[in-house]
Amino acid sequence: MESTALSPHHGHGRRWIWITVSLITAAVIFLALLVAAVPLSSDSLRHRIVGYLSDRLDSDVSLGDLHLRVFPRLHAEGADLIIRQHGREDAPPLITVKKFAVDADLMRLIRKHVAHVQLNGLDIEIPPDRHPDSGDDGHAPAGSAPAASDRVAATSGRDNPANATDAGAVGRGIVIDAMDSSDARLAIISSRPDKASKVWNIHTLHMTTVGVDQAMGYQATLTNGIPRGEIVTSGRFGPWRRDEPGRTPLDGTYTFEHADLSIFKGIAGMLSSKGSFGGTLARIDANGETDTPDFTVNVSGHPFPLHTKFHTLIDGTNGDTRLERIDASFLKSSLVAHGAVVDTPGDKGREVRLDVDMTHARIEDVMKMAVKASKPPMTGALKLITTFLLPPGQTDVVERLQLDGRFAIAEARFTSYDVQGKINSLSHHGRGEAPDTPNASVVSNFQGRFRLGHGALRLPELQFSVPGATVKLAGTYALKPETLDFKGMLLLDAKVSQTQSGIKSMLLKLIDPLFKQKDGSGSAIPIRLSGTRKAPSFGLDFGRVFHRDR
Repeated sequence: MESTALSPHHGHGRRWIWITVSLITAAVIFLALLVAAVPLSSDSLRHRIVGYLSDRLDSDVSLGDLHLRVFPRLHAEGADLIIRQHGREDAPPLITVKKFAVDADLMRLIRKHVAHVQLNGLDIEIPPDRHPDSGDDGHAPAGSAPAASDRVAATSGRDNPANATDAGAVGRGIVIDAMDSSDARLAIISSRPDKASKVWNIHTLHMTTVGVDQAMGYQATLTNGIPRGEIVTSGRFGPWRRDEPGRTPLDGTYTFEHADLSIFKGIAGMLSSKGSFGGTLARIDANGETDTPDFTVNVSGHPFPLHTKFHTLIDGTNGDTRLERIDASFLKSSLVAHGAVVDTPGDKGREVRLDVDMTHARIEDVMKMAVKASKPPMTGALKLITTFLLPPGQTDVVERLQLDGRFAIAEARFTSYDVQGKINSLSHHGRGEAPDTPNASVVSNFQGRFRLGHGALRLPELQFSVPGATVKLAGTYALKPETLDFKGMLLLDAKVSQTQSGIKSMLLKLIDPLFKQKDGSGSAIPIRLSGTRKAPSFGLDFGRVFHRDR
């Protein structure tokens, strides 16, 4: 049961979505296009680039070397472009470019189009939002003043040329037809100083119709860090929100391939995923599905196919994910879950919290995850409701996993001939009658509460019933050593003497009063279950025979 809920958090946690943030390179591309007339010198171009970017991005901008050739085709090369948001001394530069090149046809440049921009050594650092209390939808709260980017758009030359600044007028309406970047770096800075930044290496990034005041198309490929896998994504990004990058809108689709889950101790398998997303960087609404054909929980070692569909809300500025709904299916069982994947104070990693509901499941499918035996110990219909908590850490998943819930197993049969034979015998003796046939078989029903944590399954309430007999137990099952320690009561419809025949029955009548139930019907026998799963020891608990409150 533990592993089925894991996949959403790992496939949980869907960090691949951060790729969308890479699109803020849109804020850089503008470099040379930001000219309404052909610059005749490098100094003129430098002045226009710095002025435009400073105004449009509300940033401090510096630029190193810059060389310009105008004829027969404009070509500019520059180095050490640094863009830092005003007032963000608490964060590194928003965008750094080691080298860039700009190419434009003169006639198209006059019409405010730049043909191509190439970026090398692009480094993007997304700072945490300065206003965490803003609306969840990525927009300013009702009644608040217009955002800076909205004011810029409202006063741009298209709407009010008389009020446009010199730099704004120079760059008004400039569009880059295509922009390319290779081997870029993207980092999402945590809002907490004790947390390291999330870093992605972007292999390729291609953008079209790039401009600060419009939506831009993009295509990108990158390798996700944890779990490691290849991501391909495309969509639209922008217009850029210069006041708060986290409010920049985006949408797109993605594929995520060859993600190796073995990096998470305790599980294994190769995951693939595909889906779509939209919203803003601070609130990404994602829908998708995952497939892991060889999902394995190491404690059992049995691979099986696992498929999930999910709807999540992701904060692209800090990585916290709200799992609105997860539908998972494995073998012939399924579950529904919702919860969150969130950062945790003082710990390295994220915590997974889920509420899990399994109403259409089989106990044999769940046991395939947790039991080493090639054949599951029992079969039957399973219903389970539980909370699921997986704290961050480097230890085995089974050791960290915490569950707390209730379950019921209906019409269960044990796959071991010997075990089922003992269950049959228990049922017939409990009714005070001999088996109808040598191969008579009865079904069992289970229900109870459970808590899983620190590598042990605790059952404060466990009831097992067959016709004629009910077993009530409480105790602990240690997962790795597979040891049992349970105490409880065996309740029989019949008296102890009625479970035997002949001389044995007559002798047992002497002790019938010791085991009589409080209401006077049947027998109540104190029992103990110990040993291991493979060699359980089941017998009378003599220490409680003479305690009537047993």
